[in-house]
Amino acid sequence: MSKNTLAIGCAAGFGEDRTDAAAPIVETLIERGGPGALMFEMLAERTLALAQLDRRRNPELGFAPLLEPMLRPVLRRCLDHGIPIVSNLGAASPMSAALRIQQIAREEGVPRARIAVVSGDDLSDARGRELLRGHLVAPADGRRELVSANIYLGAGAIAGALRAGAQVVVTGRVADPSLAVGPAMAHFGWSETEWEKIGRVTMAGHLLECGAQVSGGYFADPGFKDVPDLHAVGLPIAEIEADGSFVITKASATGGEVNAQTVKEQLLYEIHDPAAYLTPDVVADISEAEVIELEANRVAVTGVRGHPRPDTLKAIVLFAGGFLGEGEISYAGPNAAARARLAAEIIRKRMGGALKIRCDLIGVVSVFGGDRGDLCSGGAAGEAGDVRLRVAGVHTDRSIVQRLMGEVTALYTCGPAGGGGVRTTITSRLSSISCLIPRQHVSANFTMVA
Repeated sequence: MSKNTLAIGCAAGFGEDRTDAAAPIVETLIERGGPGALMFEMLAERTLALAQLDRRRNPELGFAPLLEPMLRPVLRRCLDHGIPIVSNLGAASPMSAALRIQQIAREEGVPRARIAVVSGDDLSDARGRELLRGHLVAPADGRRELVSANIYLGAGAIAGALRAGAQVVVTGRVADPSLAVGPAMAHFGWSETEWEKIGRVTMAGHLLECGAQVSGGYFADPGFKDVPDLHAVGLPIAEIEADGSFVITKASATGGEVNAQTVKEQLLYEIHDPAAYLTPDVVADISEAEVIELEANRVAVTGVRGHPRPDTLKAIVLFAGGFLGEGEISYAGPNAAARARLAAEIIRKRMGGALKIRCDLIGVVSVFGGDRGDLCSGGAAGEAGDVRLRVAGVHTDRSIVQRLMGEVTALYTCGPAGGGGVRTTITSRLSSISCLIPRQHVSANFTMVA
C-alpha cells in the first residue's frame, strides 16, 4: 500500500445506523497515517420522504435526525487530523444541516470549520416543476399534490468542494457511491471522464455504502454463515489506489468479518445489470470482476470496468399520499389464531370497503402475507398460541383512517374473546414515482458556509 493510498471509511449505512460506529473508523484512519476520508451514507427514498415531512412541519428541520450523535463524537478528531467528512445527511435541508454542523464545530472548539453544501438536486421550485412536466408520467392512483422532487446527483460538486478546501461536505440526494467517488476524484486529481478509474471507485463506494452489510452484518446466518463478534461489528474501509483499484477492509479492533463471500454478496446487492450498473458518474461493469482474499479482513476486487455515464439522471418525486393507520391487538392461548382471523374479518366487514385494508397475523403469517390476505384467511397457514393481529389502511381522508383505528380499539370488548394490548398510530404518508431528466438540464454546485 503506497503512502498516496486513499482510505475511505463508511461510518453509517442508513439513516438510523449505530451512532458509535464512526469512532473506530476514525481511529483506524488516524493510526494508519495516510490520507483518509469519512463518509456517512444516511439517505434512502424512505428517509428522504421522512425528511420532507419534517421540513413541512418545521422549515429548520429536514436533515438527518441523528446528525448530532453521529458527527459530534468524531468531528473534532477528523478536523484535527485532516480527514474530510462527506455525507448525504442534509436530506431535504442541506443548508440547515450545515449550519447545525457549524454550531457543533464551534462548541467543540473549532470556530471556523470549512463546510460546503452541495445544491442542485432539489427540483421542487417552479423551474423544477416545469422541467418535471415534460418527463414525469402522470400518476395513475390519484396523487396530485407534489411535495418534493430530487435528482440523484453525482460526485462532481463533492470533488469540487473538497478541492476548494472543504473539511465537511453536506449533500442532499446524491447517488450513494458518489460519496466515495468525490473524495477519490479530489485526492487523485481525476477528471470526470476517466471512466475506468471512476468505474472502479464507484464499486468501492457501492461496497461501502451499506455499512456493516459488507463486514458481516447482513451476511450473518448462524450455522450457515457464522460471523465473529457481531455485536461489535466494525464498519468497512476501502483503500483506493491512483488507478482506482481497491481493497476492502474494516475498522481495527472490531467484530465482524470481511471475506470473499461478504464482498460478493454486497457487490451484487441492488445491481440490476452486472455489465451496466448505472450511476450519475459512470456506467460500471462488474461482469468480469474477481474477488480475491489477500489476508484476514482484506479483500481485493479486480476486473471492474467503467463506461461513459448516462445522458439522463434519475429523479425521485414525492406526492402527498394521505394517511396510514396501523393498529395491533394480541390474542393468546388455545385457538388464538382463529380468534385473530375472526377479528380481521370483523374489521373488514365493519369498514365495508371504505378503504383498502391489509391484515397480518404476526406469529402465524406476516412476512410472506399479501395484501389480499389469502394466507391469513385459512387454517393452512398454521396455528399458534400467541398471535398479534396487525391491521393497516391508507386513505386521503384522515377521518376514515381514524375510524379504522377505532374499530381496532373496539375489539377490546366487542370480541372476539381475549384480545389485549391494542396500539394504534396514524401517520402522514408520501408516495413516490421516478423519472429520468436529461443531464444538461441539471446543474450541481457547492457553496461554502460562512
